[in-house]
Amino acid sequence: MAAAPVPPAIVPAPTPEPAPLSEGARIVNLFIAPSKTFTALRNAKWWSWVTPWILISIFSLLFIYSMGRQVGFDQISRNQVAHSKGADQFDKLPADQQAKQIQLSSKIIGFFAYGSPFLILLYCSIATLALWLTFKLGVGSETTFGQAYAIVMYAWLPGIVGGILGTISLFAGVNPEGFDINNPVGTNLGYYLDPAATGKFIHSMAGALDVISIWSIVLVGIGFSCTSKVKRSTAITIVAVWFLVYKLVGASLAAAFS
Repeated sequence: MAAAPVPPAIVPAPTPEPAPLSEGARIVNLFIAPSKTFTALRNAKWWSWVTPWILISIFSLLFIYSMGRQVGFDQISRNQVAHSKGADQFDKLPADQQAKQIQLSSKIIGFFAYGSPFLILLYCSIATLALWLTFKLGVGSETTFGQAYAIVMYAWLPGIVGGILGTISLFAGVNPEGFDINNPVGTNLGYYLDPAATGKFIHSMAGALDVISIWSIVLVGIGFSCTSKVKRSTAITIVAVWFLVYKLVGASLAAAFS
């Protein structure tokens, strides 16, 4: 008796790969659906960090220009001296020496301010290296350094909001003598505290309670969880601990030398 014919096996059609996100879509989704942006970075090219870097640089330079126009680097230098430990010694100097020190200080501040696009690349490299090694060696993350660099750069995009708010406040009418270049926007607790009354260390740590910084911390954590098998809560905790260490060191140095 002939065997019954065997029907051909039904092979399911392969699931089509989702279309890659455009640069514009990544930027938009970062603010409304960040997981989509960071998931897309798995297969992104090595230069995927360039677009967010350009945007951050543009708004940074816009804020710096507004700061120089509305406050002036000379006044910013005077404000820095007034809140430093050397304020009394500066006041005892002859007027011509004071002018020379302010002129030199304002040039240095202006140089580094307008060089901020390059400093952003440097700071991002340092932050990325610390985080990438921590995730790779600590929890076995498979995220590459290039992916990590793009994650950090994208996660810093909320800083644009701070730049916009700072520019608006400058043109709305800021008190030049009360302007603090280290804390120019009221998105953190330290902005509303008197440094003389709270002390340098406490004031600096209060500045860590910053809405935009917390936003970026969460985004970096989401980014590493989307490009590796690390749980989101674990990733955010790792980033938050590094941020706390950075702030503690910065606050200690500010208290010691400012």
